[in-house]
Amino acid sequence: MVYLSPDAKPAATGLESTMRFLLSAKSAYVDGQVFSVGADDSTPPADWEKPLDGKVAIVTGAARGIGATIAEVFARDGAHVVAIDVESAAENLAETASKVGGTALWLHVTADDAVDKISEHLRDHHGGKADILVNNAGITRDKLLANMDDARWDAVLAVNLLAPLRLTEGLVGNGSIGEGGRVIGLSSIAGIAGNRGQTNYATTKAGMIGITQALAPGLAAKGITINAVAPGFIETQMTAAIPLATREVGRRLNSLLQGGQPVDVAEAIAYFASPASNAVTGNVIRVCGQAMIGA
Repeated sequence: MVYLSPDAKPAATGLESTMRFLLSAKSAYVDGQVFSVGADDSTPPADWEKPLDGKVAIVTGAARGIGATIAEVFARDGAHVVAIDVESAAENLAETASKVGGTALWLHVTADDAVDKISEHLRDHHGGKADILVNNAGITRDKLLANMDDARWDAVLAVNLLAPLRLTEGLVGNGSIGEGGRVIGLSSIAGIAGNRGQTNYATTKAGMIGITQALAPGLAAKGITINAVAPGFIETQMTAAIPLATREVGRRLNSLLQGGQPVDVAEAIAYFASPASNAVTGNVIRVCGQAMIGA
């Protein structure tokens, strides 16, 4: 369902971008969601097949899985990708950057100088500016809450929640991301419904929803949108390590009775990143096949 602001002129807003997404195969794993479209005027891209042509997109956690797929979809849509990940993932990150014709930057998103290093990379390669920031990097350190030590809690909080907040505020604050910018965060249905043994992870993903909705008004005043996607069960290398029986349950607890693919998440993020989606901000969209969890 699409909620269009009463003040909007449908022909002049981001409604077309939203409808194109929902009426295409790109939204195959998006079901039962409400999209809020504001009243801001929108200019459609010159080429709907390359809506991100000429844009610079930063993707954290881009070495593999969902992050690598986001980089691929962005490149398909015309963006130049700055792929970021930790040094231990250097080989995979270089492969991703090469595949999409982008650049690779090795750093830990929790580092005190992360914003400075990204800004320096942008100055060296892109005139100091980026158009899109995807806060995708994330980790898990699962344990029942009664047995969870501070190290597990702090590590997940630092990567999944504090780093996205610092990167967003830092890159907007120093002008690296300005008017027309797009910020997209990775939440999870665990952040909506919780998950046993993942209190730390669920807390950070709920926090990502809070960050998105709290920052939206202030960023809108600067001409920047911020949105988040909340994936359900997605078939990745990480979920492949889950016991088979548990995986089957995860796959079947939604209306489509199957797991999603990384590309399903990437397509939703590309929709938020589009210049034509400038009237779409503060949204949190579940990419979960209408999962019963947290419904």
